[in-house]
Amino acid sequence: MDRLKVGVIGAGHFGRFHALKTAAAERAVLVGLHDPDAARAALVAAEANCPTLPLDALITAADALIIAAPADAHFPLAMQALAAGRHVLIEKPIAATLDEADQLAAAAAARGLVLQVGHLERFSAAHGAVAARMGRPLYIEAVRVAPFKPRGTDVSVILDLMIHDLDLVLALVGQKIESVDAVGAAVASAHDDIANARVHFVDGCVATITASRISLKTERKMRIFAEAGYLTVDFAAKKLTLIGRDRGMALPGFEEFGIETASWDDHDALAAEHAAFHAACLDGAPVLVDAAAGRRALEAAIAVAASITASRARAVASGLIR
Repeated sequence: MDRLKVGVIGAGHFGRFHALKTAAAERAVLVGLHDPDAARAALVAAEANCPTLPLDALITAADALIIAAPADAHFPLAMQALAAGRHVLIEKPIAATLDEADQLAAAAAARGLVLQVGHLERFSAAHGAVAARMGRPLYIEAVRVAPFKPRGTDVSVILDLMIHDLDLVLALVGQKIESVDAVGAAVASAHDDIANARVHFVDGCVATITASRISLKTERKMRIFAEAGYLTVDFAAKKLTLIGRDRGMALPGFEEFGIETASWDDHDALAAEHAAFHAACLDGAPVLVDAAAGRRALEAAIAVAASITASRARAVASGLIR
């Protein structure tokens, strides 16, 4: 098999990007697209130069499915695809519950199928640059804020934005979570739109993660205290700075310390994610962001949401809020 026959389920914001990227891929052919909104499906399909198909027909025509539907539809769609013997790339979060995530992982494993989760940041140049330089982290501070957009408000900011940094932090730390303390509020939607979580890991590392979708501007930054030194990343500016011993240029007056800077050009993380998926399906390459990784990120997100609920209940009980 030289090229993977891929179908896309979902013609929304990310579904469109997945369709266009698949249509341009060297190792895949876009066999069709499905969305309950026929008009939207037709619009995206015309742009990607592929047919619109009923769901069952699309699953039959494809070797692999990309699921970019609303989060509550991830589990039934992925189970249907896996039951039909199709590989699956599913957008984050992997599912709505841990039980659903476990069922998906078991179904894929039982059939020897690829199940990759769309945590896009893992394929970014920034993640590679940080992981190569950081060493063991002691403290991580991550901020991801953006102006309000109606898209994505079917879930909380935790599952919409924060889960990206939860997954990155989990990958960088590589340890189990010991406890989570979080606060948040629903400001512009029915779900939490702002959230802050302090995550404690069993090895003593602490991560503070902030996410907001009601900010005035977009900001994506990360600061890391590590055994290798101090590292700061500006994802938007595509710049990284590391201060530590035996690093880069010596600091005047502190010759034992050096400063290293790095930057990266535009990097197509979605194309890299697709290429990894194609390699896993066609060549048997390891799945970089597998069901276990998706489950860990979901478990962390659920823990943050539970802590917010508990902190809100304490505030109500104390009479601070109604």
